[in-house]
Amino acid sequence: MALRTDKELKLYYSISEVARMFDVNESLLRYWEKEFPMIAPKKTGGNVRQYRKEDIENIRLVYHLVKEKGMTLAGAKQRLKQNRESAASSAEIIERLKKVREELVSMRKELDYLT
Repeated sequence: MALRTDKELKLYYSISEVARMFDVNESLLRYWEKEFPMIAPKKTGGNVRQYRKEDIENIRLVYHLVKEKGMTLAGAKQRLKQNRESAASSAEIIERLKKVREELVSMRKELDYLT
């Protein structure tokens, strides 16, 4: 059984934690929340946002379309409306490739160190 980190066990994340995950401003997350109804964090009595894993996955999808693919918000909305599954699959593949690249870079550094 794989060990889980504390982050994987959390049910809710603060807006600052989510902003750090994507290296964006909190204000951008609030803006995307208004523009994309699928991003709907729970709000506590003091209007403090609590993001669930589903919200973070939706943000990851919007981030992929807007920041990585360079789409406009209107274009991203249209893409999600037309074929959300395809957009999600594309974002997931890119995320996996980034992790593979990180692992390969790490392995190369180790090999360079050994030689």
